[in-house]
Amino acid sequence: MWRCVERLVGCSLAVVATVSVASAQEAGAEERVAVSLDRAVAVAAAGATFDETQTSPPPRAFEYSDAYRLRAKIHRVSSFATLPLFGTEAILGQSLYTDPSSSKKSAHLAVAGGIGALFAVNTVTGVWNLVEARNDPNKRGRRLLHGIMMLGADAGFLATAALGPESEHGEIEGSRSTHRAVAFTSIGVASAGYLVMLLGGH
Repeated sequence: MWRCVERLVGCSLAVVATVSVASAQEAGAEERVAVSLDRAVAVAAAGATFDETQTSPPPRAFEYSDAYRLRAKIHRVSSFATLPLFGTEAILGQSLYTDPSSSKKSAHLAVAGGIGALFAVNTVTGVWNLVEARNDPNKRGRRLLHGIMMLGADAGFLATAALGPESEHGEIEGSRSTHRAVAFTSIGVASAGYLVMLLGGH
């Protein structure tokens, strides 16, 4: 009888061991399948990223002509005289306003002529290059702001010249005051427009 019991117990243990092994093997298989799925997903994601990188076209560099570069160089070099001319003209104009003299008026007109020549050169080169660079998205807003402000200053300087007082001794006080106000406003707008590009590194 004990032998029968021992056989039954042995058989039960063998069945349990077999089931345990099968369960362990099944769990291992599930784990391997999960790992394989994770790897497949990672590979697919990497492949998609690689495909997107390869299919998206690289940004196209905007190419300028040699004439553009020459005009830009002329524009930039001549612009170095902007602030010195403005400062000299402001000092001479204020002195002429408070204490008129023929020598101050001559110097004032000479510096004004220099400003006029500077703005003539920079308006031609600047507008020409602004037109050529119209399709370049890099710093487009800064270029447009600079161009608009400088063209506004151009108009202001023309108005300043038209409003020039007819007498250096100031018989026409209203004309002198208006001339001075428009001149300083134009200088301020032009200086701001100049600094927009200077501080923008372009």
